Amino acid sequence: MNSEIRCTAVMLAAGVGLRMGGDVRKQFIMLGGMPMFLHSIRTMQESPLISDIIVMAHGDDVETVRSYLKEYGFTEKLRKIAVGGKERVHSVANGLETIDWPCDYVFIHDCARPFLDQETIYRLYETVRKTDACVAGVPTKDTVKIVDRDCCVSNTPSRDSVWIVQTPQVFSYELIRDAHRKALSNESYLKSRGIILTDDAMVAEYAADCRARMVMSSYRNIKITTPEDLIIGEAFLREKEGCL
Repeated sequence: MNSEIRCTAVMLAAGVGLRMGGDVRKQFIMLGGMPMFLHSIRTMQESPLISDIIVMAHGDDVETVRSYLKEYGFTEKLRKIAVGGKERVHSVANGLETIDWPCDYVFIHDCARPFLDQETIYRLYETVRKTDACVAGVPTKDTVKIVDRDCCVSNTPSRDSVWIVQTPQVFSYELIRDAHRKALSNESYLKSRGIILTDDAMVAEYAADCRARMVMSSYRNIKITTPEDLIIGEAFLREKEGCL
């Protein structure tokens, strides 16, 4: 890594995990011997490309997050634990605004994706230095249908042009910070047009006229959202540990 280039990882662990059910927030569910949100934080801490880490937490969970980070030894690159917002876009914006140290690029990652690997981080790093905006993802394996409000098929896009978007999503810092500022200042207008900003590449599209480059990730970089996803994640870990 060029020692003059600094990358900050904004780790999103502020969700409530309603689709998972149960009494424990999704990010605190135990997976492979530690809370799920810590897996990707460990990966970022171990990456020589990442200089600093911010963890975004629900307002009620800041001390719990701090305690887990200390208990499992993931504070080496930790700069801040910040409070997330009402929706994902607000949490990211809050995280970007807390950066008060030198930062060239930002890796924005959902902690509900615990299987991030070092190879993906490296490919994203190499790409963002050339393009200023890139996103982890994989080509779809399935045929995708576009439907209308009545669930009637209106279009079938070619699989060659459809990717499943993941995180990390990586940008030059000032580009994505300014894009979030602009997007949130126009949030009511966007929502009135039916535009809901669901990821950071979309923020860059609408607020900075910036089209991110897709970067090949891994089909294992799944987002654990439902109990079924957790079963798959546990199977990945068993295979990794040679227990199958």
